[in-house]
Amino acid sequence: MIEIALVGKPNSGKSTFFKAATLMDVKISNIPFTTLKPNKGIAYISTQCVCKEFNVKCNPQDGFCIDGLRFIPIVLWDVPGLIPEAHKGRGLGAEFLSAINHVDGIIYVIDISGKTDLEGKEVEFLNPIEEVKFLINELVQWYKQNIQKHIPKFFKDKKELIDVLSQKLSGLRIKKEHLEKHIDKIDDLNNFSKSLLFESKKMIIAANKIDEKNSEKNLKELKEFLEKENINIKVVECSALSELILRTLDQRGIIKYNFKDFEILKKNELSNEQINALEKIRELLRKYNGSFILNVLNALVFDVMQYKVVFPVENENKLSDKKGNILPNAILLEKDAKIIDLAEKIHSEIAKNFLYAIEVKSRKKVGKDYILNHRDIIKIYHA
Repeated sequence: MIEIALVGKPNSGKSTFFKAATLMDVKISNIPFTTLKPNKGIAYISTQCVCKEFNVKCNPQDGFCIDGLRFIPIVLWDVPGLIPEAHKGRGLGAEFLSAINHVDGIIYVIDISGKTDLEGKEVEFLNPIEEVKFLINELVQWYKQNIQKHIPKFFKDKKELIDVLSQKLSGLRIKKEHLEKHIDKIDDLNNFSKSLLFESKKMIIAANKIDEKNSEKNLKELKEFLEKENINIKVVECSALSELILRTLDQRGIIKYNFKDFEILKKNELSNEQINALEKIRELLRKYNGSFILNVLNALVFDVMQYKVVFPVENENKLSDKKGNILPNAILLEKDAKIIDLAEKIHSEIAKNFLYAIEVKSRKKVGKDYILNHRDIIKIYHA
């Protein structure tokens, strides 16, 4: 399962984002360092299911489907707030850094309103650009520390250096091909570390508190800065608090929320003030095209990490497994994944005894090197 970490300074809204995404009961406060140890939960990304194309009602065995929108589980980490010099152990730096060693992607949750400083304390204004600079620098310095201590004193050539570092840095998800691509920058450790960071950890910025005054102005300036500095990080608007309100009310049965809009079911349980607040949230949903949390997670997994979803079945005519569950599984695979990678995900024995597969939409027979497309339906035949 894909693992993603929420990263940011204290009081940026990470825990609110985490609770809205997972509905886990975590402590939320505007006091810095509310999160003292990493929290781990299950969140969901979404894509269009293939059930409507085939006019069937699917029965997911992992995740769920709402009106043709398939929700697929991922692991989400909420880690302690990051403050300047966390890579040196300041604050809860050690806990933060160890928690994101193994993750596939990172979401920078920033306070786009600019109302908190780099340590999470309330201020009149801090430019969110400074927040992004500091977050990137902390991760670069952390990578630099890890790389520096593993560079051998003596090595014959760069090939040997790549072999050594690929073993020592595998815990950071740094691969041999990442090192081969950037090894010529080894003499400039800052540049080398930054390049490896952006290769091994896919990132996105969640511009949180977008509903606050001046947030849109700050967002425009941040995007202009990133473009000017050639920093290729996607920015997505977010209001984690609005999402948490909607999901909590949905869970209590007061509204029905479909991640695009909502219907108030029990108006008598809400005050006029609460109804007015909900209508303002509805305007935000329409303005930013639905669920803030889903928009951020989907943008990271599908746009930045470029994962695709494949539906394996055992009966290609009924689109079911052996028990009759229709479209039971939706499996996330990397962008260049082939049929044999899907087989390995399902079971190593299926991969070992692979014969051929059927791409159900076209009814074509395909081999193990067939590169999968997003939303393919696949039946695998094996010995």
